[in-house]
Amino acid sequence: MPTCTEEGCDRQATVELHIPWAANRVVCLAHARSWSQKDGVVADPLDEADEELP
Repeated sequence: MPTCTEEGCDRQATVELHIPWAANRVVCLAHARSWSQKDGVVADPLDEADEELP
């Protein structure tokens, strides 16, 4: 599982963000919540995140 791409964050990435004005990013859930508040940003769960759920 990849690591969050936000600077200074070492959490596991669970979401891919589709950002219209920048490159897509993979981020942790906390950063995904913050980013998804912005207009035009779409958050998609990573397939690997589903596999780790009980």
